[in-house]
Amino acid sequence: MAKIFCIANQKGGVGKTTTTVNLAAGLAKVGQRVLMIDLDPQGNATMGSGVDKRKLELTVYDVLLESASIAEARVHSEKCGYDVLGANRELAGAEVELVEVERREKRLKLALAAVADNYDFVLIDCPPSLSMLTLNGLCCAHGVIVPMQCEYFALEGLTDLVNTIKQVHANLNKELAIIGLLRVMFDPRITLQQQVSDQLKEHFGDKVFNTVIPRNVRLAEAPSYGLPGVVFDPASKGALAFVAFAEEMVQRIKVM
Repeated sequence: MAKIFCIANQKGGVGKTTTTVNLAAGLAKVGQRVLMIDLDPQGNATMGSGVDKRKLELTVYDVLLESASIAEARVHSEKCGYDVLGANRELAGAEVELVEVERREKRLKLALAAVADNYDFVLIDCPPSLSMLTLNGLCCAHGVIVPMQCEYFALEGLTDLVNTIKQVHANLNKELAIIGLLRVMFDPRITLQQQVSDQLKEHFGDKVFNTVIPRNVRLAEAPSYGLPGVVFDPASKGALAFVAFAEEMVQRIKVM
């Protein structure tokens, strides 16, 4: 049975999509069966997985509106080694269309039940806002992976996210918890980043992943080639860090 994780942070620009596609590629590289679900209408995780969102016949939009199953809508990314349930701008319309329907926040959970045995991991790239799309992701997840930069404002955003997760846990999904905080775009030469990193470890203890993702040019370049950094330049520091993170995730779910 797949472990389902949302990659979420209510602050934009913290590397959620970069984390999602590189963790997916890293997990595939260490022999895991992975489904990556793009819940952001911008479709960046879809394009960053080597899949052209403009050519998709079926997307997560069709799955949420129950006009297609995940088995019908998913595509396999040969270059990256994992399955993709893609998104494009159509998905923005799902917000409005889901308002009137029954079980609107459970649509993704119901759809995933049919394919959960086919995967070891399902990773969901969530949009930055707390929308009906994000809620669908949180309602079906076993936990949340929070990528965050070690900066002051990131701590404020984290407080909002923790409160959101508590609300969803209390009302909609008793399994939901923060799996861990992933420090991304980290530069050890910057004193403030080191201080915030120490604060995170002090407050959250073992909820902070041991792996740290460094600030890395090759990770930043990779999306323009439609690939995760792990595939684009496997020898780069960023790619090696994400493979190490994938291995840490595999170990962590063994004790969950």
